[in-house]
Amino acid sequence: TRPRRGWVALPGIDPALMFAVAHGVVLTCVTQAKRMGLWVLKDSDIHVAIPGRGDHPELKQGVAHWSRPLVPRNPSALVDPIENVLGYVAACQPYESALTIWDSARRKGLIDVERLEILPLRPAARKLLSESTPYADSGLETIFRARLRWLKVELRTQIWLCGHRVDFLLGSRLVVQIDGGTHVGAQRDIDNRHDAELRLRGYHVLRFSYVQILNEWPRIQEIIQSAIALG
Repeated sequence: TRPRRGWVALPGIDPALMFAVAHGVVLTCVTQAKRMGLWVLKDSDIHVAIPGRGDHPELKQGVAHWSRPLVPRNPSALVDPIENVLGYVAACQPYESALTIWDSARRKGLIDVERLEILPLRPAARKLLSESTPYADSGLETIFRARLRWLKVELRTQIWLCGHRVDFLLGSRLVVQIDGGTHVGAQRDIDNRHDAELRLRGYHVLRFSYVQILNEWPRIQEIIQSAIALG
């Protein structure tokens, strides 16, 4: 098919790429982040950048980003490079959502921190660069860490204890594990054995699920505060 003058498309092409061609735009922000396999909390709308060239068909859906990209684009590009993606994410998304994507990009080794520091980042992006980490296994861990930064208790991520990693260690004895969709069957048995070993060694273990972290946070925070208060 010919979605636009100068372009041809094979059957089975990604619909998002077809949209970009048809409208003369570039996939970016959360849309391209998800296509790159990054942890995106919500991406209901397609996000595109409007290149500063030529005429563009009317954009009747999605979110358009007009600001200048951090890295110049090839004129025929349909997708933004990671630097531009992260820059738009920082400007567009709420702090927690943006931090999960930045953490995920660092975890996957997709960005060079020293190179990003040289680029003309806006304040929101520079803050995310300074507070992101390559150690979060999932966006849930990023959200948990972000929501408890106010605590005056040392919070360490991905600590090795009793032969296995734990998601978080608060202080010296409070272990918090966050369960995703893989914590079933054989994995659950391994987790239970590890929890028992931790308890025998004097650690206090709390486990929370995806739904609890995202939908029941006030109660989760209350439980953690109570555990800290109890020593």
